[in-house]
Amino acid sequence: MSRVERVNPGHLSPPTGFSHAVRVPATGHLVFLAGQTALDGEGRIVGAGLVEQFEQALANLLAAAEAAGARPADLVRVTVYAVDVADYRAHAPELGRTWRRLVGADYPAMAVVGVARLWDEEALVELEGTAAVPD
Repeated sequence: MSRVERVNPGHLSPPTGFSHAVRVPATGHLVFLAGQTALDGEGRIVGAGLVEQFEQALANLLAAAEAAGARPADLVRVTVYAVDVADYRAHAPELGRTWRRLVGADYPAMAVVGVARLWDEEALVELEGTAAVPD
């Protein structure tokens, strides 16, 4: 049984690709994950489109989490910054498949925020998050 409880009240709109709230016991430690874009190991943005960039950014986020001792199931919050929210919504099914392949079927509390641009001009998406890791 997971120690992370995803809370989705029945009177709120059913969540798709996120959880309304995530409750974690006050044990263990928190890992705060910096925003990750589709940078490769050489510092170059890879992937011409949103789906490819999302996959690389998510892989980078998961690599940072793993280095800090967190597993994908430990993610309790992820914020997605997208330069084109309409494009993000249009690709939501593909992005969801990518999420499930890399992270699994459980979603943390999430938000998608539209931004004018990201630090790297070629970046289309950035992900940041928080993980709750048991002791």
